[in-house]
This record gives sequence, structure tokens and C-alpha cells, in this order.
Amino acid sequence: MKIPDNTKIQSVDLKVKNLEESLRFYSELLGFKIISENNSTAELSANGNGPYLIKLTEDKNALRRQRGTTGLFHTAFRFPDRTELGRVFLRLFRNNVKFQGFSDHLVSEAIYLADPDENGVELYADKPRSEWVNNMGQIMMDTLPLDLSLITAGIDENEQWRGIHPAADIGHIHLNVSDLQKAQKFYSLLLGMNVTNSMYNGALFFSAGGYHHHIGTNIWSSRNGSPAPENTAGLLKYTINIPDENYLNELEKRYSEAGLTASQLKNGEFEVLDFDKIKIKLTL
Repeated sequence: MKIPDNTKIQSVDLKVKNLEESLRFYSELLGFKIISENNSTAELSANGNGPYLIKLTEDKNALRRQRGTTGLFHTAFRFPDRTELGRVFLRLFRNNVKFQGFSDHLVSEAIYLADPDENGVELYADKPRSEWVNNMGQIMMDTLPLDLSLITAGIDENEQWRGIHPAADIGHIHLNVSDLQKAQKFYSLLLGMNVTNSMYNGALFFSAGGYHHHIGTNIWSSRNGSPAPENTAGLLKYTINIPDENYLNELEKRYSEAGLTASQLKNGEFEVLDFDKIKIKLTL
């Protein structure tokens, strides 16, 4: 069976040390809208409706994640075009947010920063697919300087801030893993995504439907690393939407045969830990 082309990353669940600070970052600055909130959790999306894109769970005793552990490298929020990316860039720039980098990846234009718990965040817009170069099954990507004037051209600097574009979603998730061969076994051989780029030193990228990548993995700081302790701030789990019940059933069987425990939820949904104990929810 082939993984459905319209498979996507649906959401990310994060443990945070201070919910108020995290909401200031994700809601007030980035412009995500709060769907629900209580004393210890909040759910947000781009349009204010479910399903959520981000779920924040507060643990005031959470520790900073140690370098060298496996887990989240960044969550990549995708915008419908470069102008919408530029609007959020200007919003952050005017609020003195610290950026970590700006890149032209040939397939996309991206801005990098981190949330208050040092979870990596990428904000990006894809270039037209007609501009992507496929070389013998590899979608060519690179890390080149980004001309910020391209993403801010034509934006009225006096226009009212209205929050993030309602069509923004999670385009991909990038993970620190301990071993690329194990990552390839889990995400390609078992999950069924294609390897779209193996040309970056120490990284592999996977996707469904010919996208440049839905999941990135790297060992740049985590080679042979261990999972972070449970009381660490960061990734609790992320959700992959696979709109095919038969395929989900097949996945559950594959993971069980590979010695990975799949925990049944409801309506065919289940959760599984990859080889680095990163929790993934698979849903219709």
C-alpha cells in the first residue's frame, strides 16, 4: 500500500515552563488564535477553529532540554505566500524578537527563531512547485542567504496587524534523532514516506505526495543521543494525519511486527514511539 499523497503534519504538542510567556509568543506575537485555554493548557490554530495546530501544556518545574538529546529540532509553520511570511517577519522585527537565521532553500524561503523554551520555530513559504528541481529522485534543496526585501516588498508598513494568515499550517516537522538509519527505517520503510533528499550531511528528509519534506531528521547535535528526561520542556508528541483507515490499520501492523508498541486510541487512531521514543499520533 502507498501512503496517501495528502498525508500531512496536523499538530504539535509542547510542554512549556510558563504558559503565559508561551501564549505571548505564539498568540500575541505570531498571531495564532486561541481555541481553548485553562490554567495549564491552551490550544491554538491559525483560524481560531479546530483541530488545533499547537497545544501548550504548562509544567512550572520543567527543565531546559539538554544539548545532545533527541527530540524537536523545529516546528515549521507554512504560509500561503511570501507576502504573508513577510507580514509576520515585520511583526516580529518591530517587537525586537531575536532571529536565528534567514534562508533560501531553493524550494522555500524561511525564517528561523525559537520560542521561550528554546523550541525551534521555522516560518516559511514555498516557492512554486514548477521551480523545484528534481534530480534523479532527489528534490534539490540548499541553505542560501535570504533576501528579506523579497518577502517584504509591497507590504504597507502602516497596515493594521490582524494576526497570522488563517490558512497557515504546519508544513513539516524537523527532529533531532540518534541514528539516520533508524530514522529511515521508521519514517520510510515502516511509515511509507519517500526519502526526498539525502544530500545534506547528517540529515534525511521524508515526504508523501512529492512534497519536499513533511519530516526532516538530523544527527547534527544528537548522534547516538538519548531521549530527554520526562521533566524536560519540549515536544510531547506530534500528530500525522493520514486520511485512509486501511492504511492506518496496515501501519499499526507494521509497527507491531517491528517491535514498536502501538497504543490504540479511538476511531482507528493510535500512538506509537519511534526508535528515539518520540511520540507520534496517527489519525484519520
